[in-house]
Amino acid sequence: MKKNLNLSLILLVVFSMILAACGAPAEATEVVVAPPTEAPAATEVAVVTEAPVVTEVPAGIDYATLYAEMIGGLPQGFGGIKPADVSAAMAEATPPFLLDVRDAAELEKDGYIKGAVNIPVRDVLKNLDKLPGLDEKIIVYCGSGQRGGMLMGVLRILGYTNVLNMGGGLTAWKTAELPVETGSMPEAPVSISTPIIADEELFKALDESMSTLPDGFLGTKADKVNEMLASATPPTVIDLRTPEEVASEGYIKDSINIPVGELFTSLDKLPAKDAAIILQCGSGLRGSIAIEGLRLLGYTNVLNMGGGLKAWKAAGFPVEGVVDWTAVWTDFLTNLPADYYTVKADVLKGQIDAGSAPFLVDVREAKELEDNGYIKGAVHLPVRTVLQNLDKLPAQDQPIVIYCGSGHRGAMVMAALRFLGYTDVRNLGGGLGGWVKAEFPVEKGSMPAEPVAGTAPTVDPIRFKDLDAFLSTLPDGFYSVGAKDVKTAVESATPPMVFDLRTADEFKAGYIKGAINIPVNEFLADMTKLPADKAAAVITVCQSGHRGALAMMAMRMMGYTNVTSMSKGMNGWVAESFPVEK
Repeated sequence: MKKNLNLSLILLVVFSMILAACGAPAEATEVVVAPPTEAPAATEVAVVTEAPVVTEVPAGIDYATLYAEMIGGLPQGFGGIKPADVSAAMAEATPPFLLDVRDAAELEKDGYIKGAVNIPVRDVLKNLDKLPGLDEKIIVYCGSGQRGGMLMGVLRILGYTNVLNMGGGLTAWKTAELPVETGSMPEAPVSISTPIIADEELFKALDESMSTLPDGFLGTKADKVNEMLASATPPTVIDLRTPEEVASEGYIKDSINIPVGELFTSLDKLPAKDAAIILQCGSGLRGSIAIEGLRLLGYTNVLNMGGGLKAWKAAGFPVEGVVDWTAVWTDFLTNLPADYYTVKADVLKGQIDAGSAPFLVDVREAKELEDNGYIKGAVHLPVRTVLQNLDKLPAQDQPIVIYCGSGHRGAMVMAALRFLGYTDVRNLGGGLGGWVKAEFPVEKGSMPAEPVAGTAPTVDPIRFKDLDAFLSTLPDGFYSVGAKDVKTAVESATPPMVFDLRTADEFKAGYIKGAINIPVNEFLADMTKLPADKAAAVITVCQSGHRGALAMMAMRMMGYTNVTSMSKGMNGWVAESFPVEK
């Protein structure tokens, strides 16, 4: 009898244990593929890390498909949101749920954003009851954006449909000079929801992975990556940007381009799972999202480069596939000779009369030649097509003089040719206008003979592409503006910045009120003098238009979008009898 009772008790205990093992957990959520939620692009910078340690996770979960679908459903900007937009959202009547995933010591040291709830990133999945509902707006932030990006992806896989990551984290928030709370800690988070986990195995695997993140959170910096690439066993760099970004912004030498949306369907392009891999995107956000997926798939030595290619460039490390036009133009303008690569009309006339005329290129439009004539012996190649006709020019070491109507277009073509390796190119000061003013003869009633084609020189293809793209798309007016329009602009309620590129002595002789004098040789020496907003209105001014055209072209090739040069320079201003300051 006692034996039967004992057996019954044993069976009862075993049966209870089986029921407990099969029962649903207290915290769970239904897995939902998140619909797109519009958000602006973001920038983030990760911290230095040691090599990651990967925890074994169940092999039956299709992480590749989960991450591919999650990334494919991200809104524009890959779920990033800028600090200024976070600040605006927090000021709304119903602010979003702001989640600070840094450790307590970081909050004590650096402060936090008012209204934030603090749950360290390793503990978030253990505290889903402290988060709002699946469709509520959640903004995650950390110190630099790395942890926030990782967690955003994980939460979206768990069904949270409206999670965003603040690009750059608290570092970017402070850089934007937004307020932080210091001297206290946020109130402890409280339970506000009852999450339901639809896939217990997936939830446990994600929680295990996030809770065992190593110090540094799988992020590294550009200087560390540069050191690794210079080692005997360099890592493989996976560039997660689009091909369009790679073409326009350049790439790290020997990197492999796999857009982030294709990464988890292109795993065959990655090296072995124990090989050293660096993820790199534009700013670090895409890499921070993808790295956790690779870790779950068993890649044991993957890091994300914080700040992406922006940080790499900012550190001054080399980039393939593009020209650093800021550096090129800075060197060119700084080292302009005293004559700025111009030739005066009387000097050119003397060369022609002496039988030692340079190769003359008239870059005006055909109608201008018909109306105003041309210099005898000139070859006609309109400014927009010059670089497409390099076979019509002499050898790169032969003397060439470019001219247009006033010197504006000629200056741009002169610079472009010099950038392509032509060593003896000059611009006719004042253009045909200066030639006619000196009462030198012009040919009328006919057009120059067609230029003779020869062999085009070998030039840097990347420089050629950028320069031809600039010249061939010049708008009507060629980014020049007359003195009358400049006067109207500077007297308006929102005047442009006016940079006077003449020497200090020239400037003292008379200048436009409000103009900033930076001699052309010093123009790019201190970039802080240029407007921070690359869409700001800027007018460049010199004496005749040559230096102004060069500075305008430089700024536009550096990304400034609203720069013009005053045609004929101060000569044109004075000719209109407009007032000058002295």
